[in-house]
Amino acid sequence: MSRHREVLSDEEIGARLVTREHWRREGDTLTRELRFHDFSESVAFVNRVLPHAEEIGHHPDLSISWNTVDVSLTTHSCGAITERDFELARRIDAVA
Repeated sequence: MSRHREVLSDEEIGARLVTREHWRREGDTLTRELRFHDFSESVAFVNRVLPHAEEIGHHPDLSISWNTVDVSLTTHSCGAITERDFELARRIDAVA
């Protein structure tokens, strides 16, 4: 698939964000902050995300700060948001 066809337009991103209520767009990145009871729960969440990221070969940028996990999704090879980012966001929502 060409780079041009992978990249979602601003309108497509906006329409998809309607169904991902906890996510927001920051430039060419989708972001979400998740809060947990403690560090152990934060790490457990990251471990639940791992098999999904591996399965689709698309890996989030994750930052853990005690009870908070910040997730950033972008398709680095395109430098933009693609359908793969939304697929991983859907899976992350399911395990959150």
